[in-house]
Amino acid sequence: MQQMSLDENGTKSPAFGHVPFSPEFGSKKPPSYQESQPELSQKLQEALRLHNNTGSDGFTMAELIKESPGLTFDDFLCLPGHIHFSPEDVSTSTRVTRNVRLKCPFVSSPMDTVSETNLAVAMALQGGIGIVHYNCPIEEQAMMVRSVKRYKNGFINDPLTMGTNATVKDIRNIKFERGFSGIPITESGKIGSKLLGMVCTRDIDFVGDDELPVTEVMTRELVVAKEGCTLSQANELMKSSKKGKLPIVNEKGELIALISRTDLLKNRDYPNCSVDKTSKQLLCGAAVGTRESDYERVRALAAEHVDVIIIDSAQGDSTYQAQMIRFIKGNFPHIDVVGGNVVTSLQAAHLIQAGCDGLRCGMGVGSICTTQEVMACGRPQAVSIYQVSRFAKQFDIPVIADGGIRSPGHIMKALTLGASCVMMGSMLAGTHEAPGQWFYRDGIRMKKYRGMGSKEAMEKGSSTRYLMSEQSTIRVEQGVSGAVADKGTLHHFLPHLHMCLRQALQDVGIKSLMELHHGSEAGFVKFEKRTAAAQMEGRVHTVQHVQSTGFGAPS
Repeated sequence: MQQMSLDENGTKSPAFGHVPFSPEFGSKKPPSYQESQPELSQKLQEALRLHNNTGSDGFTMAELIKESPGLTFDDFLCLPGHIHFSPEDVSTSTRVTRNVRLKCPFVSSPMDTVSETNLAVAMALQGGIGIVHYNCPIEEQAMMVRSVKRYKNGFINDPLTMGTNATVKDIRNIKFERGFSGIPITESGKIGSKLLGMVCTRDIDFVGDDELPVTEVMTRELVVAKEGCTLSQANELMKSSKKGKLPIVNEKGELIALISRTDLLKNRDYPNCSVDKTSKQLLCGAAVGTRESDYERVRALAAEHVDVIIIDSAQGDSTYQAQMIRFIKGNFPHIDVVGGNVVTSLQAAHLIQAGCDGLRCGMGVGSICTTQEVMACGRPQAVSIYQVSRFAKQFDIPVIADGGIRSPGHIMKALTLGASCVMMGSMLAGTHEAPGQWFYRDGIRMKKYRGMGSKEAMEKGSSTRYLMSEQSTIRVEQGVSGAVADKGTLHHFLPHLHMCLRQALQDVGIKSLMELHHGSEAGFVKFEKRTAAAQMEGRVHTVQHVQSTGFGAPS
């Protein structure tokens, strides 16, 4: 087998669209907004001081909450700050849980009309994370997580291998069932055995005999990398050798890992993708309930190396959820757990004490949710995010703002209030990667979108998230079914939302989400209340036949 040398002095140009990381959390360096303010003359400084004594521009967040107790997104605006950088310099890196970081603060909602394999893959490739729903059998959910995790790899430590008794038919079956070829052939047919060759599509394309042994068609002269090489070294070797697969072998020639050229291309095409630090696989989350069967569901998800588990409940402050959190952290401490949903600091305290790594905030504010109307229980979303995140910050627990996001501006407001990420359902439901069939209504292409508290979803099994008995004959609906218009592919839609956020941060004069939280808490970022007339003024008005991309919505 041929060994090829590596050029360790090669340089790489930064990838297009690269998002710089925020300074490390806990950094003592002063925020950039404090250092970049233009220096004013003494006369202007004195004039500003006198002006502020009689009434300053806007409110701090604490003042705004005190002025408007039932605050929600449309009730306020962020005031502009001083711009000293371009949108490309803005960092949106954040944490979705205590230990899991993302380059974009976007999370998909675990709904059966939103988050399945295709959308979870696209979310991770674009720098966010997808949360696979659990309104399905355990095996189906585990298979979806497996598909996401295996979409992109660094070192593949458990590659599919075959032995010398395999035939051409076996290779073709794998190609048909799994969508790939490039199978290592080892002496025992398992990893850890001596590597004999590789069988790729080109080796069997023109072979007519399906019963021919793979030993007669496999490629024996291979380019391999030695055990101990870094992923970047292996990638450089694969690029220079122009091979599709690169086996990693030890000194005895035994196969210990494999890397794929398709993964190298994914790294190039998606520089912001969310990956596990060790395996380089895409990050993936999954939702579970709190029933007895969900303990088995957790075990199945852990076996597929899920990164985050969200305990899905409309009202998360329950003994059942605390027990589930303790079970997961006790048996699978490497998996981060998000508790919720909560809207008060007391609810948050109960779940933090149980051991959660993140909180999901929001109750009855989703576009298809009727909890507040039916149960008279919940809280306006803006004040919920502010109070929960302000409390959780003391314990280093990130908060996900879940629900009420109707436009890019709402994303900015949720993050300004203290959320680390935003969870979206209806915003993502009309994308090509979301599950469901297209249909036309009044000439508009649409997809079905339903709340997990709707009658349709409950009949499929989602009533468990509302702590209902499976034997109950009376089910109280807390959601509706509807449809959303086509938004195009997520690979266009999410970058648009991302750039909207970066430009919004630029307008406020803030270079990162960490600085946004610091500036909002310190009173540097200011806000203004909006009357009903001001909300009308801020929307499109006095214009007919408005043309829009469909990406944004009136704020």
